[in-house]
Amino acid sequence: MEGNNDKDECREGLLLKEYYYHPDCPGCKVEQYKNLQQGFPFRDLFRIWAIVIASALPISSLFPFLYFMIRDLNIAKREEDIGFYAGYVGSSYMLGRALTSVLWGYVADRYGRKPVIIIGTFTVVIFNTLFGLSVNFWMAVTTRFLLGCLNGLLGPIKAYASELFREEYQAIGLSTVSTAWGIGLIIGPALGGFLAQPADKYPNIFSQNSFLGRFPYFLPCICISIFALGVAIPCFWLPETLHNHSGKNRSSSCNLIEGLEAAHSFTFETDEPQKKENYKDEDHQKQTHSKKKSLLKNWPLMSSIIVYSVFSLHDMAYSEIFSLWAVSPKKFGGLSYSTQNVGEVLAFSGCGLLVFQTLLYPYVENLIGPIMVSRIGGIISIPLLACYPFIALLSGFTVWILINIASLIKNVLCISIVTGMFILQNRTVDQDQRGAANGIAMTAMSLFKAVGPAAGGAIFSCAEKRLNAPILPGMQLVFFILNLVEAIGVLLTFKPFLIVPSVA
Repeated sequence: MEGNNDKDECREGLLLKEYYYHPDCPGCKVEQYKNLQQGFPFRDLFRIWAIVIASALPISSLFPFLYFMIRDLNIAKREEDIGFYAGYVGSSYMLGRALTSVLWGYVADRYGRKPVIIIGTFTVVIFNTLFGLSVNFWMAVTTRFLLGCLNGLLGPIKAYASELFREEYQAIGLSTVSTAWGIGLIIGPALGGFLAQPADKYPNIFSQNSFLGRFPYFLPCICISIFALGVAIPCFWLPETLHNHSGKNRSSSCNLIEGLEAAHSFTFETDEPQKKENYKDEDHQKQTHSKKKSLLKNWPLMSSIIVYSVFSLHDMAYSEIFSLWAVSPKKFGGLSYSTQNVGEVLAFSGCGLLVFQTLLYPYVENLIGPIMVSRIGGIISIPLLACYPFIALLSGFTVWILINIASLIKNVLCISIVTGMFILQNRTVDQDQRGAANGIAMTAMSLFKAVGPAAGGAIFSCAEKRLNAPILPGMQLVFFILNLVEAIGVLLTFKPFLIVPSVA
């Protein structure tokens, strides 16, 4: 009698899942896997972490050496114009991604998350390698543009992360995406800083007449491409989370209970056929309603995308400007750092970011919520950035200490904001719309990020030409504009603009 009660309770709990198991559907198999899963999903988290890292590494890996690359390509007539041309190379990737993100979101919803992930990782292997072999300005712009066009996996991987994990692990799954993304955006430039111009830095190993001497920016690119290749091959064995059935063929399906019974080799006695039949009708109506719902009219989704895009504009502009500012001469208000010095700063930031996002962010998010995390992060960033031009006035060990601390705090805040926006976006839509919703988010974010490097490079060049201006001279202008964008993002996190999603 007691065993029957346990079975009844189990059956009722499974019915509350509001889900039907199709034996030939890969998405249903993932749902079954999730319900049978025990313990912390380390393996799945590592898979997503590696994929996102491989995709993120090439995005900003060029920034530490871009100043020198533009100089060596002989496109800029004056030293003050280098930042202007660097902005176009930095923006080309985001422009390409903006043009195709919705398409990749549609492909992910129509054909699955897995094909988009595979194509995206192999794209990194091919076009990031070609970028390292660029012999002129237009080859650099073209290869970066094509890399952005064909690498559309960030939107689908967010949907994939929200579908692969049980509800209690979804926050850490999305946190893994944003953490890996942020680490890639920091470790990528660190690799670029350490490995670019190897013949100059390591003359005992590489000569000026060697292949790496003639292509001084190839080594960081090929290292990233090799890592991406190592990630791309195992992607063929990833589980697909997209369901390949619709309401029309639900009559031929079996309940999730039956799938779990087969897995556990026991049987439930079901004496509530009418209840289950009514549930099928309700579930079908929910699915039909979800598919008819316009994403563009979903204001919780659209408001979170707009806030996300504004912060992304700031983050991309900051990533480029920080590297340009750090390597520019002291006479222009920079730090006169080498690419290796920049790499050291960013590597330190990456380590700190990994610790914070892995160990602390999930608890902070559970405590105060994603909106408050983003809001506080934006507010703290403003006075922090205002200090950067004055750090450059110092010298010696003091500069090294302050810039490492400031960079660490700033990058932790940036990724915390992005993680909060990831969580909000994926809570506003059902599974069958997550690919498209993340595609829209990627398009908007990429458009804003495409503006970031171009505008940042132009403002940076302008600042170098007005060192003696009475108001906001030199680099103070650059960081003031960055703070202005950050302040706009913070204001948009308040009601009535940003609405808490009603769909969990």
